[in-house]
Amino acid sequence: MSFFCSTFVPIIEIMNFVANIRSLFPAEAAKQAVENDVHVLGVSSLAAGHKTLIPQVIEELKKLGRPDIMVTAGGVIPAQDYDFLYKAGVAAIFGPGTPVAYSAKVVMQLLMQE
Repeated sequence: MSFFCSTFVPIIEIMNFVANIRSLFPAEAAKQAVENDVHVLGVSSLAAGHKTLIPQVIEELKKLGRPDIMVTAGGVIPAQDYDFLYKAGVAAIFGPGTPVAYSAKVVMQLLMQE
């Protein structure tokens, strides 16, 4: 399994996932996810761009013919924005302080549901 992310490196490497940490624009992140044939693209938001940038990533994945790539979100995202992101297509949201092992477990459960 491939996991494209920016926050879960230690646990996902133990779980035999692959982590690729980069700061990218939505189109670049989507393109790299497609090129690397990932299952999950994790987006970390620290600068209040989550309501704009994450839906853009999801849209770019659709344009590239890969709406099947699951998108997760993490970082400083206010709880009142979670519903907006879920409606935009985000599969899971991991706020500050979420244990890494819990995040990895949730991602594995989501992958197993597919």
